[in-house]
Amino acid sequence: MKISWGYKILFGYLAFVAGIVFLVVKASREKFDLVTKDYYAQELKYQQVIDQAANAAKLSVPVRVEKAEGEITVRFPEEMKGIKKTIDFYLYFPADAKKDFRKKIETGDIEFTEALPAGISGLHVLKLLWEAGSVKYYYEQKVFF
Repeated sequence: MKISWGYKILFGYLAFVAGIVFLVVKASREKFDLVTKDYYAQELKYQQVIDQAANAAKLSVPVRVEKAEGEITVRFPEEMKGIKKTIDFYLYFPADAKKDFRKKIETGDIEFTEALPAGISGLHVLKLLWEAGSVKYYYEQKVFF
């Protein structure tokens, strides 16, 4: 039995439409997370982050980050000893906002250890923003768990 060319065109057209519908449905179910909810406002303030990172670069030695099983230790330079620091400890997971971990810490020590959430794995970006005295500092490092 021979199929006429009209049916072949109809079949090709319907296959194309079905493919487009499939792609639209698949794309609408895709999950994506922005870096922050107020991304544009944060971008406008980015010069402050640059200045804070420059302050951190002026320290005698860089901040040291050591990871161990279930915890992470952050050590500040000696000139931070005895100075009260308000620290924003933020582990950013680029692939899924639900796996981010953020904590506010206040300390006068030059070292602190933070327990990590159970099951943490993958590449994270540790973002430390701290204020010592009236000066703000920013440090960022990639950490793989």
